[in-house]
This record gives sequence, C-alpha cells and structure tokens, in this order.
Amino acid sequence: MTIVADGRPDGSFVHPALLYSGVQDYLAGTVPFVLEGLAAGDPVAVSVPRPNLDLLRAELGSAAERVRMLDMGEVGRNPGRILAEVLHAAADEHPDRHVRIIGEPIWPGRTELEYPACLQHEALINLAFRGRRVTILCPYDADGLDPAVLADAAQTHPELIERGTTRSSDAYAPDQAVARSNSPLPQPKSAAVFAFDAARLSAARHFARSEAQRAGLDELRLDDFVLAMGELAANSIRHGGGHGTLQVWTDDGLVVGEVRDNGRLGDPLVGRRRPDHARLNGRGLLMVHHLADLVRTYTGPEGTTTQVYLQL
Repeated sequence: MTIVADGRPDGSFVHPALLYSGVQDYLAGTVPFVLEGLAAGDPVAVSVPRPNLDLLRAELGSAAERVRMLDMGEVGRNPGRILAEVLHAAADEHPDRHVRIIGEPIWPGRTELEYPACLQHEALINLAFRGRRVTILCPYDADGLDPAVLADAAQTHPELIERGTTRSSDAYAPDQAVARSNSPLPQPKSAAVFAFDAARLSAARHFARSEAQRAGLDELRLDDFVLAMGELAANSIRHGGGHGTLQVWTDDGLVVGEVRDNGRLGDPLVGRRRPDHARLNGRGLLMVHHLADLVRTYTGPEGTTTQVYLQL
C-alpha cells in the first residue's frame, strides 16, 4: 500500500497540518482558510473540539451560517468514524467542486488508548482522498500536545504550516504511521471468554449482552454493544475462518468487547467509507465504528483482533 498526497487546491488533494500556538495563532491559521473558501464559492466544513468551534463561530460572525460546523468531541469521539461521517460526508455532497475542511481530531485530553486510532486516521486521510478536489487542514496545538504527537503530524501530513509559513514535511511517511498504529492491543488480567462458530452466533450475542449488563452498561447503550459485537462475530464467520473468540471486560470506566479470529484485514479503509446505496451488504464495520466510542484493530501473523469500547 502506498499513500500519496498529490496536487494543489486547483486540482486535487491537499492535506496540511497547522501547528498553532495560542488563540490568535489558531484564528490566524483557520479563519482566512474559511473566508477564502467562502469567497471562492467552495463548500466549507469545520469539525474541531467545542472550545475551538466556539472561537471560530464568534470570529466568523454571520459567515459561520454558511459553514458546516461540528463538534469533533462528539462526531469524532471514535476516530474511526471521522472519515465516513465527517470528512466524506462533507466532500461527497460536492463531487464536482473543490471542498475545504478543517478537521482537528487530536487535542490535549485525547487518551493514550485513543491516540493510535487518531494517528491511523490522520495517515489514512491521504489514501482516502487521493486525487480528490479536497483540502483538509488539520490544526495541532503546539503548546498542549506532546512533541512526539507533533512529530507524528509531520509524518502524516505532506505540508506543515507554522507562524504563517508553509513548508514541505521532510518526515512525511504515512505508510509508516499506518504500520505503527497496527500494534498488539492491550489485554485484560481477566475476562469472560466465549468461543463461537456459525452454530453459536446467537449464543455469542447473548453472552455479550449478559456480560455487558453484568459490567453495568447503561440500558440505552446495551443494544449498541450487542449489535457491534454480533456484527464482528458474524464477520469472523464470513471472513475470519468460520469461528472466533469473544471476550468482554471492563477497564477504567469502559466496557470492552473483543473479537479475535484467523482473518486478515487487507483493506485499511474498510468500515471507513460512506456506504454504497446500491449495495445492501458491506456496512457492518461502518456500523461498528458508528456505535462505539472507540474501535481498535490489530492484524498480525495469527489473524485479526478488534476491540470495541463503550463508556459505562
């Protein structure tokens, strides 16, 4: 797999990282981007954490009414949702026009558990939008984020913007970022375990429900958890060798469901594309990403492990 960001705004995809320091630097790097897009007649979307969203809305004034504005803390709480539900949702409505998007998926407060999924997302943007007439500007808080995160921004973005100056990133290597994000997943000290095959698929769903109830998952989220785990188990039967293992445990205010099988996940964008309305199948992993607060996947020599996290 080779990930390339090619072209300029007049033709195809551009993906810079904005390394900002403080409120004024943030506004200086984002507001002109929005206003220039509106002046050119480009559709513009902004998805950033709530505090920065409020800053932009206040600074843009009435112009904000012409911008799709979303709280990334809500729509992007699971980084695996962002490509399909935020970026593609904005760009695919205008396939014949240049679209501008500000997306800020990484901010101080993202957890160590979430970060590999954020890194993977930022790298995969380059593959998902290759050749598209889309510019996606990704702000990074240079004061609040760890230097290692800023180094990763240079690896996942072909261009860096800092203090009003744009330069090419000498460290740009998104393939390496994707490889690093595909790492073995954290394992519990103890968990309830259930082995399943096609004949035991229904029993696997009942097991997931019982264990999530025992963990104290809210009734409003219980169906989400069971639906997600059932879909992963069904995928194991269809694509993972016909059988698998399901585990459920709790960790730091989260209920975690894991499905492990012998399959190989060859397409890094599976579950991250908007659905093809002409097809009824192929939407399972998309639904899993939509339902969960976090999804982590690891494909190794022995198969694929997927973990689904929901807040208790």
